[in-house]
Amino acid sequence: WCIGLASEALADRQLAAWRRDPANAGRTCRAGLWRYSRHPNYFGEWLMWCAWPLLALGSPLGWWLFLHPLAVLVFLLVLTGIPHTERRALLSRGEDYRRYQRATPMFFPWKPAREDNP
Repeated sequence: WCIGLASEALADRQLAAWRRDPANAGRTCRAGLWRYSRHPNYFGEWLMWCAWPLLALGSPLGWWLFLHPLAVLVFLLVLTGIPHTERRALLSRGEDYRRYQRATPMFFPWKPAREDNP
């Protein structure tokens, strides 16, 4: 849970600091955790949800909580968070964001691919 909270908070701080620089207007953040995932803040939040079933393992019905992180993952990846955010980013940042999409994993952090520069 703590790792999820720390990574979500760090991703949000990195993005806020990056946005404060006027030179970054209209560009896509690739700093810090944003280099390894297009949505590291959502990934951190999901990690927090993954911790609850582990904390409830001793409870007789605690195993039911394993369904919750799966439901949150579906909501983030398919229904709400990421699809909406990706559409908005494509509209506002266009080709810069398309390059970022090709080079950076959507959700699960991993090493970035090499970006094709214009």
